[in-house]
Amino acid sequence: MTWHWIGLALFSVTLLPAGLAMVTGHEPKRLRPRLAPAPPRGWAILALYAAAPLNAIPRLAGVSPAITLAATATAGIVATTGCAVAATASDRTASAAS
Repeated sequence: MTWHWIGLALFSVTLLPAGLAMVTGHEPKRLRPRLAPAPPRGWAILALYAAAPLNAIPRLAGVSPAITLAATATAGIVATTGCAVAATASDRTASAAS
């Protein structure tokens, strides 16, 4: 259980602020050329962050294994969607640069 708390705290400190900053357009000026388009990448980071609470909170609450399995499956779907959005955003950036 300690590892779930550590992981949840780590993801909350790193991915949540970064994703929110990118969605609102508050990324550092020196990184703007590398992160364009920032809002889609911010949504991708937030989707990856959402997988952590979806996986950890049911386990920490001690709910039934069926609910834990459903939440973990949902976390996997959300994380896969985040990866797809990130890949699409970087693909758009590569095609726009050429």
